[in-house]
Amino acid sequence: MAYTIRAATGDDVAAIAGIWHAGWHDGHAGHVPAELTAIRTPDAFPPRAAARVPRTTVATLDGRVAGFVTVTGAEVEQVFVAAAHRGGGVAALLLAEAERQVAASGHTTAYLVVAPGNARARRFYERQGWADDGPVDYAAEAGDATIVTECRRYVKACEATP
Repeated sequence: MAYTIRAATGDDVAAIAGIWHAGWHDGHAGHVPAELTAIRTPDAFPPRAAARVPRTTVATLDGRVAGFVTVTGAEVEQVFVAAAHRGGGVAALLLAEAERQVAASGHTTAYLVVAPGNARARRFYERQGWADDGPVDYAAEAGDATIVTECRRYVKACEATP
């Protein structure tokens, strides 16, 4: 399949939010505090997706969003792929684009945070050359509050691009 990688637009918010909601629950249910899972409703994702559009890249197939990645500084903040597109290489394309963006912004090391119990994601990152850098407390947005969750920090060296 030939995916197209491009910057997200406001028109992508609904698709991003849907992929994010489904993927978040696939990877996090049972691995994060129940109060965090409870507030991650379908309605919680569109405003979060809209706020991140300027930092989000999507992969499309036949004009439809198949997955997305969000980069903030050196952090690969979100990587999610629609279930129908998993296993087709789109996640690797998005992660490589995120690494390129991190390097282009002058950082020499990219990092991301993953729930310890999300074994599928951890195996994927390791296959892509990322290394588990140890535990980290992650402050998750929870409406007006934050919920701190113990996660794993993964890192990868990024080569600067001319």
